[in-house]
Amino acid sequence: MPPTRTTRESWIEQGLAALAAGGPDAVRVEALAKQLGVTKGGFYGSFADRDALLTAMLDTWERESTDDVLDRITREGGDPKRQIERAGLLTFSGDRLRPLDLAIRDWARRDEAVAERLRRVDNRRMALLRELIGTFCADPDEVEARSLLAFCLLIGEQFLAAEHDGRTRAQVLARAGDLILSRKSAPTPH
Repeated sequence: MPPTRTTRESWIEQGLAALAAGGPDAVRVEALAKQLGVTKGGFYGSFADRDALLTAMLDTWERESTDDVLDRITREGGDPKRQIERAGLLTFSGDRLRPLDLAIRDWARRDEAVAERLRRVDNRRMALLRELIGTFCADPDEVEARSLLAFCLLIGEQFLAAEHDGRTRAQVLARAGDLILSRKSAPTPH
């Protein structure tokens, strides 16, 4: 029986795990091969080089964080607020996409090609927020502001170490989401 070949997807998955744990410098062919229990020679049957693996990893992250999330919230339906909450939960709470998102954001600070990829993903996420918030808020400036606040809340809360005066983080996040996604418009500044 011939030896089983390590699939392209296995290399990508192991690379994504390494990226989430240690950033792009942790994605090394030899280390990945060791973690997969194979020789690094099999890598070259799936990828021309490390850069090809990194590109495939970014492709996987982009698909999972945009197309797959959009497909799921569309399929599951619900009111706009529920769809926004579901998209946020799928993207920013979990053991897979959240650590990847953070690692890619850090990587994008040093790599313009990754920064461009991140912009594309964030623009798609913002477009979804605008579309859904626009179903209950007519003012385009307010739609943009609420979309920005919702997105910043999901990304930024991961870095906040503050306590919440006797409330749990979950309680405060739920209340913040209710305020941002309320059907009531904010007062217009004078």
